[in-house]
Amino acid sequence: QVQLVESGGGLVQAGGSLTLSCEASGRTFSSDTVGWFRQAQGKEREFVALIVWSDYNTHYADSVKGRFTISRDNAKNTIFLRMNSLKPEDTAVYYCAAVRGRSYYYTDGLLWDFWGQGTQVIVPS
Repeated sequence: QVQLVESGGGLVQAGGSLTLSCEASGRTFSSDTVGWFRQAQGKEREFVALIVWSDYNTHYADSVKGRFTISRDNAKNTIFLRMNSLKPEDTAVYYCAAVRGRSYYYTDGLLWDFWGQGTQVIVPS
């Protein structure tokens, strides 16, 4: 059974930084793609970033490009999202996700296979 467990969320002031972690178990993602989505209150879930595990190729939403960095640790089977220059509009529940195969531009969450339970990020205005 695949499990994705996020951690690292919290409250951070605008302009600050935060790193989210997602520890995976039950599957090795050597041939898969992992990523992050977020959902703000009252809004639809949106794509944030993805990384193809095997070749480190990444893809970001325009809203976070240049501020967020996705990475993964093969030994720990863990995915990270480093978030810099945080803005109030980054406030959301952040979800870790995984999809089978190398999916370089899968920004539609409906196409993803595995999900974590989410971690809240709050950036007060």
